[in-house]
Amino acid sequence: MPLTRVPFSIPEIPAEGSTTWGQLYGCAGALAIASLAERSPGPVIIITADPQSADRMRDEIRFFAPPDLEVLHFPDSEALPYDAFSPHPDITSQRLRTLARLPALRNGVVVVALPTLMQRLPPSSWILGSSLDLSVGRRLDGAAFRTRLDAGGYRAVTQVSEHGEFATRGSIIDIFPMGSDQPFRIDLFDDEIESIRAFDPDNQRSTDRLESVSVLPAREFPFTDEAIQAFRERFRQRFPIDLSRVGVYRDVSDGIAPGGVEFYLPLFFDCLETLPDYLPDDTRVIAATDLKAGAQQVWQDVQARYEQLRHDLEQPRLSPDTLYIDPDQLQDHLTDHPTARLESFETATEGWNAGSARLPPVRIAIRPG
Repeated sequence: MPLTRVPFSIPEIPAEGSTTWGQLYGCAGALAIASLAERSPGPVIIITADPQSADRMRDEIRFFAPPDLEVLHFPDSEALPYDAFSPHPDITSQRLRTLARLPALRNGVVVVALPTLMQRLPPSSWILGSSLDLSVGRRLDGAAFRTRLDAGGYRAVTQVSEHGEFATRGSIIDIFPMGSDQPFRIDLFDDEIESIRAFDPDNQRSTDRLESVSVLPAREFPFTDEAIQAFRERFRQRFPIDLSRVGVYRDVSDGIAPGGVEFYLPLFFDCLETLPDYLPDDTRVIAATDLKAGAQQVWQDVQARYEQLRHDLEQPRLSPDTLYIDPDQLQDHLTDHPTARLESFETATEGWNAGSARLPPVRIAIRPG
């Protein structure tokens, strides 16, 4: 039996300032967001307190949203600030897919956790400029393409099974692009793409024929010879120390991306951006948490982590302001967008109350035996 949705009569968010939506218990907030996004002239970004609540909000909105409403999730890297660990390739894939989609998003929902929102990101121009569209009939230099994949961070393997891998067998190139739900098999005839097929990574059997695919970079930073040279120069300027003892500098110089290299992102670019920079000007902001208090806590946690680790000369750390935006900068990024704050209690200020109610306690009777 199909789900029958009863949409709220959601008021429009004021063009200036902010408003509060009250009496949104349980999943009522997700239903309100889906109803707003369905008729909003631009995208809607939802900011939650933490990654766990972002995952839950994403699932709830997808439940209520109509099939044609795009619901994107920008996931957290699942690493503490300054950790010597890199995100799993599947997480990087989803992050890159969302970043590549945002600039052209005209209607839909983006869910992000507040700590993730405060992270600085690669420029959108690099994400889009580093992507490659392939289509049947297009000319493709196989050797140059393999070199580009290697420089872009893709790993050469004998059998492709996860994001960021590619394999070559004569005129056939298997690749699992970042941002894709499935790997692809590209068959070349001389220097022309003869066919593109999806294939199952478990049994390696080809399935559907495709006319075109898009290949995103494998990482959130470039790893070409030029990018490595720029990294080395900026590293020496930032850290005038004995670099022979610094593992991350030696690894990158040797063309190896060590774990945690993402926390040296500013050394690969002239400037960075933030997630709000990727969003269209007509984006609506929904805060499912106290942005001011939450941002202050995130900033304090990052600073405390930095103070704890900053004196390690074998792994010097960049200052928090180069990797994150502070609470004031976050407010500046969001102030130009219409904003609503979600609350479960009834708001007495200017705003809107949904009129939903908390469910009564459910008693379960268990019969003995």
